[in-house]
Amino acid sequence: MQGDITPDLESGQRIFHAYGDEYFQLGHERIEGSFYFYQGEVVSPWLKGTISNLHIQDLQWLAKDTPEVLVIGTGRRTAFPSHDVMDYLADLHIGFECMDSLSAARTFNILVGEGRNVAAAMLLPKVR
Repeated sequence: MQGDITPDLESGQRIFHAYGDEYFQLGHERIEGSFYFYQGEVVSPWLKGTISNLHIQDLQWLAKDTPEVLVIGTGRRTAFPSHDVMDYLADLHIGFECMDSLSAARTFNILVGEGRNVAAAMLLPKVR
């Protein structure tokens, strides 16, 4: 028995198709640096270093049109931003998930497939 598990996506929606230590492929676009992605726009480079370098000003792009969920890919290992950053996201009423970047890419795809209003903020998988 075979089945198709590809999510039913609206035209124009992009999901992660591939990744490696040095890149992500979002739709047909290959991204080789940290980035964020929301409402069809990729901004790269985005954050230098590790998640500990993430500050509120790095997330100002969320304030004008907040997503339901922000998936944060933290590199090779799961890590969490500062309490100030987490409080900022809570104040904006944005649900967020921090996880290693490869899991974050898969989770993003699932949420997009569910029709959720989701954004991604990603560090390359090689970042420790």
